[in-house]
Amino acid sequence: MPRTPAPRNPTGVPDAGRVPASCRACLAWGVMAYRGVCRPCYEFAARHQGTDTCAACGRDLPVHKAYCRMCWCQARLDRPPAQVPRHRLLLPYVRQVRHHQLFLAGLPAPRDLVQTRPRRLGVGRGVLGPPPPKPPPPAAVRPRTRWLQPALPDQMLDQVPRRYRYGRFDLRKPQTTPDNPWLAWALHLAYGMAQTHGWSGTVHRAVNRSLVMLLADHHDGEVVRTSHLREVMRRHRHPLRRTTQVLEAMGILIDDRPAAFQVWLNAKLADLAPAIAAHTRTWALTLRDGGPRVRARGDQHARGYLHAALPALRDWSARYHHLREITRDDVLAHLDTLHGHRRMMAAVTLRSLLAWAKKNNLIFRDPAARIRVGKAPQPIFQPLTDEQIAQTVQAATTPHARLYVALAAVHAARNTPIRALRLDDVDLGNRRITIAGRTRPIDDLTHRLLLDWLDHRRTRWPNTANPHLLVSVISSNGLDPVSHIWLERSLKGLPASLEKLRIDRQLEEALTHGADPLHLARVFGLHPTTAIRYADSARALLERPHESDLSPSPRTHGSDGGKGGT
Repeated sequence: MPRTPAPRNPTGVPDAGRVPASCRACLAWGVMAYRGVCRPCYEFAARHQGTDTCAACGRDLPVHKAYCRMCWCQARLDRPPAQVPRHRLLLPYVRQVRHHQLFLAGLPAPRDLVQTRPRRLGVGRGVLGPPPPKPPPPAAVRPRTRWLQPALPDQMLDQVPRRYRYGRFDLRKPQTTPDNPWLAWALHLAYGMAQTHGWSGTVHRAVNRSLVMLLADHHDGEVVRTSHLREVMRRHRHPLRRTTQVLEAMGILIDDRPAAFQVWLNAKLADLAPAIAAHTRTWALTLRDGGPRVRARGDQHARGYLHAALPALRDWSARYHHLREITRDDVLAHLDTLHGHRRMMAAVTLRSLLAWAKKNNLIFRDPAARIRVGKAPQPIFQPLTDEQIAQTVQAATTPHARLYVALAAVHAARNTPIRALRLDDVDLGNRRITIAGRTRPIDDLTHRLLLDWLDHRRTRWPNTANPHLLVSVISSNGLDPVSHIWLERSLKGLPASLEKLRIDRQLEEALTHGADPLHLARVFGLHPTTAIRYADSARALLERPHESDLSPSPRTHGSDGGKGGT
């Protein structure tokens, strides 16, 4: 029977204008919506194109293994209930079909007839409880190596990458030991990591499949390269991070990937003059890693400095070939095109780059010396409106979103301290919480949200070993905190972000207590300079309330960490 589309129903009412009839294939009585056949027979014909004579009933119909769908349904009814397990095939019973039990189309089949295995009662599984867990793999240790074949050079390994395949070991068979001792050791380590880190069953099974594919033919002295491993894991959609943890514990993984900062740096400097790009690369690496009499600043500091200096370097690369050709007029001409914070940041980065070049004798004279950077005026913090806060509260619909909104709006916690919160930082009995090393009292709202989140966390990830308070689907299988993206995903695009909620909380405290910087430093643990800045903003709003869209609102939280609630 060729596949034909289902007839359209112009009235929009199910089965409108259709007359009950008997299916031409299985003889079931009901409303036929597929040109004289019921929907199961229509789908059966779509899977098995063409018609043939059924070996049981002798009719000319679409068949599967020489039998029509009606005979297969009758064989399922004739099979004894004790032989319901999935491995018992229907073929012996469909050969014995000599009659057919008629039925109504569109009705669900009895549960005791359509089930493929004995049901178990328990928490959502059936009568006998959940199936027993699979036994752990046999204990194994590192294989003893007696003689090693010298490894091939790296150039030959890159030209002829190794092809990984699944071995002869079947993980579905319980209590079997792989013939490869390296694979047996890897499976034993993976089981221990799964128990220690709280891996889910899906992740553990995926890691086992990856290990079978990688180590089924592993020999002594061989190593696994991360550059080859990433392609294989991506092709088969296997978890790369958990698999590399097992391989690192075995000591057979070589991480030959280029550093992420090096890749980013090469891409940024690709369109610069060769000499300028070489000196800029060395300067950026010195900012990140440090050097003689230079303190290491880290990746983010080096990225920010290079991002601010790139516009000037691209402009100069179009005219010059070396940093020594740059003059003071060139630096001033570039700074004149910028204003505010961008001008100040560009002046700081150019002074850093050219001073480093002069110190290392790459230029004869520092053209940026004695160029005053100036100090950008500090803006006045503005409080959030009730409508902006209401939008954020309405968007926080999940337990974790409501919790970190409360931590930012009540306790003025930053993004990173919220991610770093651990379970032992929360003392529900004494109603105390430790954020960024400072212990604060827990108000009623935060206490209720903490209880809701802990109940959700215990139900959703009962076996996780992650010590952090907030966990996600990814972090629940490890020990790392959640990512910034996961934390701010619910508030993306809203006017009141976590950072603005934190600023609004500290500004509201300053407005309530008369712009006292000592009080702000004691309550929130602020640096004296930051506390003075919040006090100045509050004093400006109190003296000139027309600069703000709203006066100090009555939604105060109190200086004791928010006992007043939101």
